[in-house]
Amino acid sequence: MEHHLILRVVTKILVGPILLYGLYVQFHGDFGPGGGFQAGVIFAVAFMLYGIVFSLRELRKLVPDWIVHQLIAIGLLLYTCTGLVTLFLGGNFLDYNVLWSVAYKGQHYGIIAVELGVGITVFAVMLAIYYAFAGRPPQLDDKDW
Repeated sequence: MEHHLILRVVTKILVGPILLYGLYVQFHGDFGPGGGFQAGVIFAVAFMLYGIVFSLRELRKLVPDWIVHQLIAIGLLLYTCTGLVTLFLGGNFLDYNVLWSVAYKGQHYGIIAVELGVGITVFAVMLAIYYAFAGRPPQLDDKDW
């Protein structure tokens, strides 16, 4: 893998801006196109790129399987708990108006919480799917082609 120096350098240069763009999409999704799902996929793509170039083993050192599983649960809990809080405050499930005394602030904070939960979940599930497919043993040997 030493002969892929340019690819490795370009990947190291690109991962940061990809993650930064993912943050932009995550936190501006309530004002325009984007949000948690899109940001989660963008974040996952940055890590998948790292895994493709540097190897799945190196990616699993960076983000172990147990962290991916924990992130799936954390994202789902954040989404669900936001809805349950609105139920306990007397509103409907995910009725953000009851989260704050001023309705538009409740809408804003509720959307941020839900989209963050969706983003974390989508990122972790996409990474888990990548781990499952990339970690399979090859069916054909290179000589079989």
